[in-house]
Amino acid sequence: MSEKTSPHADINEIDRTAGQVPDAQGRGWTLALVSAATFMLLLDLTVVNVALPDLRTAFDVGFTELQWVLDAYALTLAVFLLTAGSLADKLGRKRVFNLGFIAFTLASLVCGLAQDILVLNLARGVQGIGAAVLFAVGPALIGNVFQGKDRGKAFGVFGAVGGLAIAFGPLIGGALTEYLSWRWIFLLNVPVGVFAIVVGALRIRESKGTANHPVDWAGLVIFSGALGLLVTGFLRGHAEGWTSPLILGMFAASVVLLVVFYLIERRLGEAAMLDLSLFRIPTFNGVSMAALMWNSAVLGSLFLEISYLQNALGFTAWETGLRFLPMTLTIFVAGGIGGALTATISPKLLATTSGALMATGVGLMTLVDTGSSWTALLPSMIVQGIGMGIYTPMRAALSVGVAEPEKAGMASGIGETFQQVGIAVGIAGFGALFQSRVTDSLESSEVSGQLGGKVDEFGEAVAGGAGNEAVATLPRGLAERASDAAHTAFVNGLEDTMIACSTMVALGTVLVLLTVRTKDLHASARGDQDPTSLDQPSAAAEPVTSGR
Repeated sequence: MSEKTSPHADINEIDRTAGQVPDAQGRGWTLALVSAATFMLLLDLTVVNVALPDLRTAFDVGFTELQWVLDAYALTLAVFLLTAGSLADKLGRKRVFNLGFIAFTLASLVCGLAQDILVLNLARGVQGIGAAVLFAVGPALIGNVFQGKDRGKAFGVFGAVGGLAIAFGPLIGGALTEYLSWRWIFLLNVPVGVFAIVVGALRIRESKGTANHPVDWAGLVIFSGALGLLVTGFLRGHAEGWTSPLILGMFAASVVLLVVFYLIERRLGEAAMLDLSLFRIPTFNGVSMAALMWNSAVLGSLFLEISYLQNALGFTAWETGLRFLPMTLTIFVAGGIGGALTATISPKLLATTSGALMATGVGLMTLVDTGSSWTALLPSMIVQGIGMGIYTPMRAALSVGVAEPEKAGMASGIGETFQQVGIAVGIAGFGALFQSRVTDSLESSEVSGQLGGKVDEFGEAVAGGAGNEAVATLPRGLAERASDAAHTAFVNGLEDTMIACSTMVALGTVLVLLTVRTKDLHASARGDQDPTSLDQPSAAAEPVTSGR
């Protein structure tokens, strides 16, 4: 237990080391900036997808180079989350958060001005590092200044804004790409980032953990290397071959480094970057694994839904975004309601309800057939949107809530790591499944014989969104039949993949049903701590981050 706070202690020192809760205005600015950061980061996960056809034309590149526009961001984002959260607890959450905003803003500027695909992909990697910092530290900042019911409401706003970013991504990306340029999907971040950096420096109060341990540099490097190899293996597994020496070598090296990391962390104890005792908490384990499973399936399915509207039904980026508005509005409303419910309803009930809704919503995508219009997606959008809206604030609150406040950055970082690894694995894994099913469908079609040895190449083009370009290269007599076969194959592949995604979400839902427990939450998350510690320094009150 940490020492009692002296009644004569300087209030600024108390705020800095103990995470003393600021006034309502300070809390409002913190929530606003974290929510703005989350909106920008999640927007960049979806907005780039609708601009890929324009990027392909602008840089005259193939599928592999284009894939790295997504993979570079996803890779560095996943790798540096825990590192960012742990450093923030030790060096100061405000300081690290603002540095992350600076990195993200500068990288966005370089992305928007890039003249070749290599520069764009390298800048996307740096953008992912900045995003990792903001993702990891943001929920910790909210958890540090809001307690009890107020924390639930704050995470409700946070979740609603995150849901808006995911759902509005296609609309915003479509508008910018169609009416301005693809460059503006990155350049738009710059003025917002500059404003946020200035406001953050002036309005957010500093907080960090009270433990005076040195930075665990060995753990930071080894964990980042292990996660980098793991995520890269999943991202490149389909292209290189899942059983190729390169991919198997990456997975093997990742396992070895994770074992070394575990041994280092166990030896360091309290000084470790990752508190291994978290993995003895059933709720933390269940929520973390469910986050990986849910994000891999739900985000993987969302990207395929966008692809279906654009590539199978032929809508422009702007038209695609408009048709996602039902999901957008549903996520926004459900996110606000879900955040408020985190303080009043059993986390087990809330988690299983959101998971069941997401599994059902993804499964409803199987209503789509070869003759469907876009309205066939509406049942899926509505049900899935409700589940996603409830899920986001609930997951963020639980990830932070199981840890002592002084370790909020670390807990948030590892929670976000599971989430972002899930996204990277889902896009890669379910994307590979989708491509495989599309190719299988084409191989069994009547045009397979006429395509000959090009059927696999044609299937890859259809799955990757370049089906029209591939059809245009075929002889006139074959093109029309190949186009019909491609559409059928796309829909068949979509249906099979959505069944797999829905099953994955359902398994994650069963997991949280078995593991989530209210008693695993820390006192500050339940709202049952001494209220005098929240409003003013007191000789009888311990700092909020003391870990009582």
